[in-house]
Amino acid sequence: MFPDLVLIRNVHHTVPASQEAPTDTTLGMILNTSGTTGKPKRVGLNHYMMWKAAHNDLESHQMTRADTVLIVMPMFHINAQEVIMLSTFLSDGRIVVAPKFSARSFWPEVLNNDVTWTSVVPTIVTILLQNENALRAYRPEHKLRFVRCASAMLTVNRHQAFVDKFNVPILEGYGMTEATSQCTLNPIGAVKMGSAGKPYKTDVAIVEGDHFTTAAGVHGQIVIHGDHVITDYLDRKPDEFMDGWLLTGDLGYFDTDGYLWLEGRAKYVINRGGEKVSPTKVENTLYDLDFVRACAVVGVKDAVYGQAVAAAINDGSDDPAVHEQHRQAILNYTAAHLAKFERPTQIYFVDSFPKNPTGKIMRPKLAAQLEALATPSHPGVQ
Repeated sequence: MFPDLVLIRNVHHTVPASQEAPTDTTLGMILNTSGTTGKPKRVGLNHYMMWKAAHNDLESHQMTRADTVLIVMPMFHINAQEVIMLSTFLSDGRIVVAPKFSARSFWPEVLNNDVTWTSVVPTIVTILLQNENALRAYRPEHKLRFVRCASAMLTVNRHQAFVDKFNVPILEGYGMTEATSQCTLNPIGAVKMGSAGKPYKTDVAIVEGDHFTTAAGVHGQIVIHGDHVITDYLDRKPDEFMDGWLLTGDLGYFDTDGYLWLEGRAKYVINRGGEKVSPTKVENTLYDLDFVRACAVVGVKDAVYGQAVAAAINDGSDDPAVHEQHRQAILNYTAAHLAKFERPTQIYFVDSFPKNPTGKIMRPKLAAQLEALATPSHPGVQ
């Protein structure tokens, strides 16, 4: 039914020894970071780091030879290369590669290939919940043990809706190319919706003053350290490390149970007249509204406050009257659920967002696009 699918069973090869045979410290991959906040950085990962991280992924996801994973994400990303490919090679499981993600084909691919897990992004979760072709194709007889969701934070309401609709747990975690992917993961059977889970064989802490802490309730920059985490970039950047720990640029905190909660990128925080606004918090609030298919909140230039809170919304409509209804609904809802300084004062309806090759929104570019639209006559300005 799906001739373009590729099925892979792990095959072991014997590599002839040579004077140039790779060692544990030989680079196995050179990848670029996503570059959403600036110029991409080159990350060199050696064979030991890749082997170690793949074992961590295998163990934390409880993979066995009986597992079959469906790949619908780009193959050049660390998630596909490490979490899916290398860990599955170690478990001797099966890999099914789809030519691309298709809402119509997703559930038939899962059912026809006895897929037991897959890795997606929040946008795919939303599409599977809303797309009529996907909903018609769904059958409860699937064998999915879990769906892994990464790359961006999934809102709690979409997470809960997916679990309720399809009876499949979603495992969220936190990882980076610099960490050969995974640092934290929600344990199977102990998921806290909205969190990034618990550290798994990785040192994860929060910067507090001049030291690091894992104490509950301390908010700040996340730092990571471990035998699968780089200690410098290929083009040296010592300022991005502290005492051998990587300064991630991400903000978060631990709860009393040791789960990590993400609060967005430090560079994305909006400074509105001295008040700090978390785009993640505002976006999560906007996603409570059913008509919001996708959104992004960024800071744009403002003559009075320095920055204004701007929201770009995709609601699936091109009708100005519908947009006006949705604009008023956003204003009313955020007035009831956000502090005054956190509420979007500029609302734009867009068909798409500027994204990098891995699908992450390029926020500086989006902010520039919205600033170009910000004229007194533009309906986005409130």
